[in-house]
Amino acid sequence: MSVGAHVTRPRAPAGRRPTARARRAAPVLASALVLATTLALSLTPVGETASGSPATGVARVEVVGSGPIVWRQVAVRGAPSRSARVLVTLTEFRDDFRPRVLLAVDAVRHRVTGRPTWYRVTVPGRPNGRTGWVPAASLDLAPVDRWLVVYRGARKWELYVDGRLRRTGPVAVGAAGMETPLGLFFVQAKFVPTWPVLGAYAFETSGYSKLSDWPGGGVVGVHGTNTPGLIGQAVSHGCVRLHNRDILFLRSAMSVGTPVKIVPA
Repeated sequence: MSVGAHVTRPRAPAGRRPTARARRAAPVLASALVLATTLALSLTPVGETASGSPATGVARVEVVGSGPIVWRQVAVRGAPSRSARVLVTLTEFRDDFRPRVLLAVDAVRHRVTGRPTWYRVTVPGRPNGRTGWVPAASLDLAPVDRWLVVYRGARKWELYVDGRLRRTGPVAVGAAGMETPLGLFFVQAKFVPTWPVLGAYAFETSGYSKLSDWPGGGVVGVHGTNTPGLIGQAVSHGCVRLHNRDILFLRSAMSVGTPVKIVPA
C-alpha cells in the first residue's frame, strides 16, 4: 500500500451497526497503517535496487580474479615467458606495508591439467592501461563477483554484484583538462581519510590522472566529499566523488581488488 492510498474502514457484518467504540477506533487504525507504510518506505536505502538488471555492454567486466602477491617480489613481463622483457618489478608489500593486490584479466593454462601457469595483470600507475604477465604461482587469486562502473559522461556510478545491478547514484568527475581517465582499474587500498575533501571514506584505485585531489596528487580515488552540492558536475582534479551516504555503502560492499571500470558514456 502506498502512502496516501485510500484506507477502507472496517465494516460491521450485515444487519449489524458498528458500536461507538468501533467507530472511534477506525480512524486510529487507518492512521497507524499509513504511518507504518511511511516508516517502511523511509527505511529503504536510497538508490538501492533489490533485483537489478544484468550487466550488458559497457557495464560488463570479465576478469580472471584478483589477489595478493605471495612472493617477496615478482617481475611483470611483456609475454608469458621467463625470458620476456621485464616491464616492472613489484614487491609483496606496498610502501604503507599493506599487501599488494593485483587484478588478473587473462590466463595461460597448462595443456594437460588446465591449471593457470601465467596471469596477465593490469599494472598500476602511469601510463594507464599497461598489462603484463606474472607466474600464476606468484599470486593468491580469488574470483571476482562484483565491480564498480563509473560513467564519466552521464556522471553516475553503478555497483554490480553477481552480474546484476545492485545500486546506483550520481558522481562528480574531473574538470576539463583534468578528466577522470578511462579504462579498467581496481581498488588498491581503502581507508577512512583525514583530509576533509575526501569525505567519509576513500578507495585508492590503480589509475592515475594528470592531477588529482589525492594527497600527493596523481592517484585516481573514488571517495566521498565535503561539498555535496558539486556532485553531478565535472569539477574534480581527476578523482570520482560520491555522496557520503553512497561511499559508506560501498565501504562494506567493495574490497581491495574490486575492479573499477570508467567509461566515457
